[in-house]
Amino acid sequence: MIDTPWGPIQVADAHVHFFSPPFFKALAEQKRNPDVGELLAFETPASAEALADRWHTELDAQKVGSAMLVASAPGDVESVGTAVDKYPERFHSVLMVNPVLTGSDLRCASALSEGQVHGIFLFPAMHHFSMHDVKIHSLLSIVAGNGGGVVYVHCGMLSLGFRKKLGLPSLFDMRYSNPIDLHASALAFPHLPFVIPHFGAGYFRESLMVAAQCPNIYFDTSGTNSWMRFQPYPMDLASVFRKALDVVGPERILFGTDSSWFPRGWVRDVFDRQVLALSEVGVSTETARLIFGGNLRRLMRPK
Repeated sequence: MIDTPWGPIQVADAHVHFFSPPFFKALAEQKRNPDVGELLAFETPASAEALADRWHTELDAQKVGSAMLVASAPGDVESVGTAVDKYPERFHSVLMVNPVLTGSDLRCASALSEGQVHGIFLFPAMHHFSMHDVKIHSLLSIVAGNGGGVVYVHCGMLSLGFRKKLGLPSLFDMRYSNPIDLHASALAFPHLPFVIPHFGAGYFRESLMVAAQCPNIYFDTSGTNSWMRFQPYPMDLASVFRKALDVVGPERILFGTDSSWFPRGWVRDVFDRQVLALSEVGVSTETARLIFGGNLRRLMRPK
């Protein structure tokens, strides 16, 4: 429990990246340098189990109840599966899936059926695919057919600081980053919850529009939300929350930090800024409890 202006709240973080050994291995191969952790000043975990222990200890220290771990290398089922197996009461997980890769659908089906992951995370701009592609429909059918799960779809601005620091290119294609592209999928799979991270990361208006049409679309609040500087009118975090609450209500907003690497650990500053913004909005205790953990716990209940 974390003390807040609304009293103690059981916090659940909907967006924590799991920078596992396969994640660092992939970066090292791209950089052609085995010491990418040193170059980034990131701790390189010895194993997925060690990283799970590290996050478990960190969340204890921060008084955070649970977290959604994002497998941050495509298809890295084993790493997040290890964390979920070891600490099932603390961690849920979503698998980053690149549907362009052969066999990604079968790997996803296996991970879901075995309970290693609780959903998927899609990056259309990163992996150059459209949400209208027939492969995506097949992938969503697999998620729905395995008892359901949550589907994160990253939209809007996509900037990976660790790649910039390493001098690696980020060849993203923003043609595929509009939240409006979720409309057909959300309608086709009305029982699947779709999550748009970072309030749409610059496509806030479009995120609001598609969420207003589809009651199974949620927002996560994670990160710095620095996309606000690109809006054509002045905007702060309190006004973002105010508008999101007006359109989707308190039950479709999931608190997240976008925490990822050590020794930084859990980004308390993101939590504090969101507490301040929601205090400025004047939300009720019930609304605060839903956003900061209740909504994610409800989505993760066994079907």
